[in-house]
Amino acid sequence: MRERMKRRKKKPENETEATGKVGQQKPVVDELHPSPIVPTYGSEPLESVAETAPADEPRMETEVQPESPPFPPPGPPETKPVQAGKTAARAAKGVVVLAIGLPGSGKTTWFKRRGVTPLSSDMLRSILFDDITEQRYQGLVFSTLRSLLRARLIARMPWNYVDASNLAPHERRQWIKMARGFGYEVHAVFFDVPLEVCLERNRNRERQVKEDVVQRMAAKLKAPTFDEGFAKITLVRVKRPGA
Repeated sequence: MRERMKRRKKKPENETEATGKVGQQKPVVDELHPSPIVPTYGSEPLESVAETAPADEPRMETEVQPESPPFPPPGPPETKPVQAGKTAARAAKGVVVLAIGLPGSGKTTWFKRRGVTPLSSDMLRSILFDDITEQRYQGLVFSTLRSLLRARLIARMPWNYVDASNLAPHERRQWIKMARGFGYEVHAVFFDVPLEVCLERNRNRERQVKEDVVQRMAAKLKAPTFDEGFAKITLVRVKRPGA
């Protein structure tokens, strides 16, 4: 009888694979042995392509480039609201801002004035090749740039800036598709600067782009439209003489 009672009091073995080993004893959970921490994730998988709620109204703004770059405005741009007026259920997860413009149009200065370090092709050329002027391996540069943006979107970073020429709609399409697939708004900052101004600035820069290259780029440049999927377009123009 005693032997039967001992066999009955024996603790049952774990017959599941939750611990990785069938037959391993289940851990004791009490005040001295709390239950293990289990990571929790959102109900929606980050990799899934979610439908992005359209903006209430497409927004257009215009800026004028200052004659000299002032100090960055107080507070980082990430503190600005994504979009006022949207309900919490339909609010975008964040914003992806695409800079669009020719070399010498003022893209880099625009970011510096705001204290922003964007994802840029120049930055990647320095990292990958130790040479910002390296123009080979363009496919590698931009595929890596897209991977970096994708990583930021997976991490749910609210504000994301991409500094590249983005001349034509087909060059912008992949950025827009990725951002909207993750539930982000896409904003365009279009540097509507005359070609002659860009060429003059290019001549005065330490790192110059060949003028025939700038002219060929100007022939490809297309202004962004809301039909591409932008929720907001900001036009950046130079100050007119006498204005």
